[in-house]
Amino acid sequence: MQKETAVISVAAVARRAAASRTFIYSNPEAHTAVTTAMAAAHHDRDQATTAEASGREASWRERALNAEDALKAANAEILAQRTQIGELLGQVRDLEAEWTQESILRITTENTSLKQRVRKLTEDNRTLDERLKAARSNNRFQDRRIADLEAQLTEQT
Repeated sequence: MQKETAVISVAAVARRAAASRTFIYSNPEAHTAVTTAMAAAHHDRDQATTAEASGREASWRERALNAEDALKAANAEILAQRTQIGELLGQVRDLEAEWTQESILRITTENTSLKQRVRKLTEDNRTLDERLKAARSNNRFQDRRIADLEAQLTEQT
């Protein structure tokens, strides 16, 4: 029964041996053998439980160590990112410091005047396109008129 890792009790041994429980309790050698086997099985179960608990504890310990390592890595990355953000903010402030209110106003004024100039040039371009279309239309009309006059002259002669 120990090799099979079966539960050892007086009743189980009596069933397996095809004997009565009374025989095991009344026979000192049989009772001692069953009691010893029960103690050994209990000891083996305790060792197995302890080993299993140790395995679980080791697993949790390993998980905790892995979590600590991941936390350290995350904190290091956060610190690096904060440092980089600080440097970039410093660069932005440096760039903003180069522009005075006067230069910003001047650039804004130039931008506005350039936009107005673009609008004016776009309008002039549209006007010139319309004039070109009208001139082409007049030219086609004049070409037809000249052709008609030439045809009349040819008929008269």
